[in-house]
Amino acid sequence: MSTRTADKVKRGLSRSVSYLILAAWTLFLVYSFGWILASSVSTTREIFTGKLLESGVHIQNYIKVLTTNHLGKYFVNSLIYCVISCTGILLLATPASYILSRSNFRGRKIVTGIFVAGMGIPGMMTMIPLFMMFTRLGLTQNLGGLLIIYICGGIPFTVFFLSGFFSSLPTELEEAAIIDGATPFQSFRLIMMPLAQGALVTVTVFNFLSLWADYATALIFVNDENFRTLQIGLQIVIRSMLNQGNYAGIFAGIMLVFLPTLIIYIFLSEKIVSNITAGAIKT
Repeated sequence: MSTRTADKVKRGLSRSVSYLILAAWTLFLVYSFGWILASSVSTTREIFTGKLLESGVHIQNYIKVLTTNHLGKYFVNSLIYCVISCTGILLLATPASYILSRSNFRGRKIVTGIFVAGMGIPGMMTMIPLFMMFTRLGLTQNLGGLLIIYICGGIPFTVFFLSGFFSSLPTELEEAAIIDGATPFQSFRLIMMPLAQGALVTVTVFNFLSLWADYATALIFVNDENFRTLQIGLQIVIRSMLNQGNYAGIFAGIMLVFLPTLIIYIFLSEKIVSNITAGAIKT
């Protein structure tokens, strides 16, 4: 057997093993998701007897979790936190990213280094001093405190990501706009922003998923029951349902937390994949 043929055989075997592993992992994920989904609309007895959906679909599991256990209110709270925070992050980070990638002002590298360093600071290191400061300012009993933390915490990564994307765009586009009489702001708003749409969507999805899954920060900084997030609410629901032996309700609550993430990936997966390398720093 020639060396070239042997290499082809090795590559074929390696590819086959990779596909088998991927197929097995996909089947496991699909089965797990399907089992949890079926359990969420079954009864607790059916879950333990392995006869899911034997008595039909029980939508009341979701209704009870959303109303009686107030998970609907917590869902809305989390949605408000994520939408406002992601919007605030973009409004602050996008112009900063554009300036850092396009302007050669004094101290530019220092400012860029500060944003990069901000990504390396562990969040738990800042929890205690932030909590003490926010308590004195009265920001632990309302939406404001958590929104400030979410927005400020998401800016370093967003600036890092978008700066690399703006650096990869040709400067000739802006020069042509300036020749046509456009101001720097008009060039940014009318030319750069449309071109950056894919990168903006990608980084917003990353920020949204990170904030949606946050537990520790919300647990520490939201003391008022009316402003709890979905992650905190789910923990409360699980404890309550365990005491009642209502495992179907637990799975319904888990599905409510997971579904937004699934929906986002279904509709935006192509944009995420196509722009995943858009934040690479251009050196």
